[in-house]
Amino acid sequence: MIQINLDVELAKRKMKSGELAERIGITNANLSILKTGKAKAVRLTTLDAICRELGCQPGDILEYIPDEE
Repeated sequence: MIQINLDVELAKRKMKSGELAERIGITNANLSILKTGKAKAVRLTTLDAICRELGCQPGDILEYIPDEE
């Protein structure tokens, strides 16, 4: 599974979700869906904007965790 670590990156920068959403031009609701891992897809342009604003790499936000068998 892919785990979204956006909350961790926001906390490191002491930034609120609403501020990030405004800076990257998406709604708070859509950012919330992404943060909670409920998103089925992420646009590369959105990922690019998040990384630009947070000064991080995609791997800081997205983490692959193997399913337990």
